[in-house]
Amino acid sequence: MVAILYAVTAWLCYPHARPPAAARHVSVLVAIALLLHAIGLGRAIVTPTGIDLSFTHALSLVAGLAVLVAWATGLIRALPAVGAVVLPVAAVAAVLPVLGESAHRLPYANVPWASIHIAIALCAYAILIVAAAEALVLTGIERRLHRALPNPGITASPPLLTLERWLFLLIGIGYALLTLTVASGIFYSSELFGTPARFNQKNVFAVAAWVTYTVLLIGRWRYGWRGRRALKWILAGTLFLLLAYVGSKFVIEVLQHGSP
Repeated sequence: MVAILYAVTAWLCYPHARPPAAARHVSVLVAIALLLHAIGLGRAIVTPTGIDLSFTHALSLVAGLAVLVAWATGLIRALPAVGAVVLPVAAVAAVLPVLGESAHRLPYANVPWASIHIAIALCAYAILIVAAAEALVLTGIERRLHRALPNPGITASPPLLTLERWLFLLIGIGYALLTLTVASGIFYSSELFGTPARFNQKNVFAVAAWVTYTVLLIGRWRYGWRGRRALKWILAGTLFLLLAYVGSKFVIEVLQHGSP
């Protein structure tokens, strides 16, 4: 049901596909899908034997959080094309836990710092993924404007420069949370393992993502980066984030059949 609702709302976000009066129903349908998604994930992740944050559950959770960010910030309403990017991915991710089981009990779930670290990290990932989707949409709009082509479905949206400011505000919030993720990860590692950081795939890509977003924000502040140049850095940072968490979990749990 969650996947169907996400798919329907994704279709309604396409300007050529949706009926003229359907746009107002999108927010309601997304809210219902998010509620059902949260209930289903809560039952699947919180089990009597511990917290099951397997690869499929993690992917579904990050996708659901990304939809939540896009819906709560009003991006789906102001820029429906963002929904057309985020919602189909969420529809696929929502059914993955049903199609394939990869049970993984989260170690140290009873350690407060571990739970805080994971919660901050997931929020940072979701916000920055939505920012990447918005950057893709804004780049496409800007390209059409330069070619004097019409932009269906965005006539009532805020001006492009306003959307761009929203984008970098979103990136700034995500970057702050990513910084807290790296810092709390160092503290978490020191408390549990006696070392500030372990050299593994997740940590290397997480630091690479943090450095990428740092360069992006400095370039934006110092040189006014925007458009395609900013998009390249945003997509690179998002790729590093996906490799850091989702990618490492896929390799360890699915390909190697182990546990991190």
